[in-house]
Amino acid sequence: MYKQIGTIALLALALTMSGCGSSKPGTGNINGSWNASLNNTDGSSAFTFATTFTQSSGTALTFTSFTFTTTSPCFSSGQTSETGTFGFSGNNGNVTGTFEMTIMTMFPAATNNVLTLNGTVNGNQISGTWTLTGVTGCSGNGTFILNPQPPV
Repeated sequence: MYKQIGTIALLALALTMSGCGSSKPGTGNINGSWNASLNNTDGSSAFTFATTFTQSSGTALTFTSFTFTTTSPCFSSGQTSETGTFGFSGNNGNVTGTFEMTIMTMFPAATNNVLTLNGTVNGNQISGTWTLTGVTGCSGNGTFILNPQPPV
């Protein structure tokens, strides 16, 4: 009888631990490194970038790295600020929720370029729509997909 109780307790502990998050996106946790692909409404490529973020207090995301992997006159200086939010609604390792990210240039001028992504998180993928506003020639919209970066 004690053997059965011990086995049941061990199984309960294993099930409890399997629901814990990890540092890899797509494994029950949004934290980690991601690659983004943004397409224009006609399906052509607009931007790509790589970023690493973690969910900090509440719904806020903290970005520890961000790099455009395509060249663009709208973001040529490389000086941007990134902000974002994630509204969690998943359970047992299946992360779902809302996602918002804003990438803004830090020009000394009155007008900065602002790229806004709004979408949803579903497991190991984030997808939705994007809008770009700013100086002349830096506007547009389309769809985006963020996928976890493969492990090194």
